[in-house]
Amino acid sequence: MASNAPRQCCTVGVRFDGEPTGTTIKVGGKYEGYVANPAPDTEHKGVGLLYIPDVIGIWQNSKVMADEFAARGYLTLVIDVFNGDPIPLNRPADFDFGSWVSKGSTGDNPHTKEFVDPIVLDAIQTLKEEYGVTKLGALGYCFGAKYVARHYKDGIDVGYFAHPSFVDEEELEAITGPLSIAAAETDAIFPAEKRHKSEEILRKIGVPYQINLYSGVSHGFAVRGDLSKKLEKFAKEQAFLQAVAWFDAYLI
Repeated sequence: MASNAPRQCCTVGVRFDGEPTGTTIKVGGKYEGYVANPAPDTEHKGVGLLYIPDVIGIWQNSKVMADEFAARGYLTLVIDVFNGDPIPLNRPADFDFGSWVSKGSTGDNPHTKEFVDPIVLDAIQTLKEEYGVTKLGALGYCFGAKYVARHYKDGIDVGYFAHPSFVDEEELEAITGPLSIAAAETDAIFPAEKRHKSEEILRKIGVPYQINLYSGVSHGFAVRGDLSKKLEKFAKEQAFLQAVAWFDAYLI
């Protein structure tokens, strides 16, 4: 793998402040989505972002982050790739991640690629057909990174990962457009050897790429970091600006 499978660190973090201002929709008539719309005077016409979240799904933090991307001119859709079965924040150390992925919390709602891929495809179709998106960027946080990599072939033009998990080397090798990665210094899921392997793959396939390493933070910092801590706040904000700058350069 280009990054390891999720584990307990994927559920740990802090709730951000802020009042979400977007709208909840149904994607494909089945799946929850959260849409953040830019103001008409700042909107990048025909451009949109698909936000594929970490295992916490659509919640306070993903909503306010989507609103922040909208404030930069990007129509942003957060998609519930877990079919109503995200993981609550701050699970205990004995939480069975493998069982949740393979079967879901109820035993009949898996979160494997066979079940997640169709949800992502519905989200891409919604952005293109219902919102008029002709240039599509995608953000993958932790679990979501795998599905950014998997769906360049289905219409993603430019991608961004933050502390990725579950990404196979073959999936990374198959991307066809620019990719930016925000990585944590302390990360058992995307450690140094996986970063270096990812760099090797991206250099080999020849797409524009960027890998930024943030010191003093751990897995999840870009979406669940403790903003009361100066270094975590700085890293979270810089990772957000990294994504914005990347899309400004390669998507608009």
